[in-house]
Amino acid sequence: MEGPSADRESRLSRAAAHRLSLYLRCVSNWPANGGKVSSGRIAAAVGVTDAQVRRDLAALGHLGQRGIGYEARELTAAIRSALGINRTWRAVLVGVGNLARALLRYQGFRAQGFTIVGLFDSDPSKLGQLVGDLKIEPVSALAERVSVLGAELAVLTVPGDVAQSVADVLTAAGIRGILNFAPAVLRLPPGVQLVTVDLSIQLEQLAFLVQNGGSRITDDD
Repeated sequence: MEGPSADRESRLSRAAAHRLSLYLRCVSNWPANGGKVSSGRIAAAVGVTDAQVRRDLAALGHLGQRGIGYEARELTAAIRSALGINRTWRAVLVGVGNLARALLRYQGFRAQGFTIVGLFDSDPSKLGQLVGDLKIEPVSALAERVSVLGAELAVLTVPGDVAQSVADVLTAAGIRGILNFAPAVLRLPPGVQLVTVDLSIQLEQLAFLVQNGGSRITDDD
């Protein structure tokens, strides 16, 4: 929908979008029953200031009333719309190893509107295996299968040395965004979005925080 609200959503920073995801976790887990939630309660749960919560939520439109709070269902719907998860996203997963199988067992993806519709691997011994109700297909079939499956997103859990070549195939096939678990820095064409989850880097950051006495590092807005 076009208009001032849509324009504000388009200007959300990545840091603000991350905070919205945290707000959504809180509000979704609190009993709503048509009740109100305050910016103070959200701020305390997430670890930011009331003012930060109010600024972030103001970007979504006219929600809530001063001194009264936000209607929980309305707020949940607005955040989901801003994050783009008020619809179903179809994704393929490439590299069906132990990490991939653990991700496939996680029920939260489907609950948030993400559906894995295809599994692909280059190991001949895995081809044809069923994981849940999906059959593992060869990576060589990606180019044609992505469009057939209607996939827009991809989850990449392949070794680092082949990650770029697989990403190239995915983007050429029409994938619009990649969640990359491979230990590699990917270069993608304009218009294709990338989120990288490098577990070793996260552990390095944790070690840094512990070593420095738990000092907090603030994210840029």
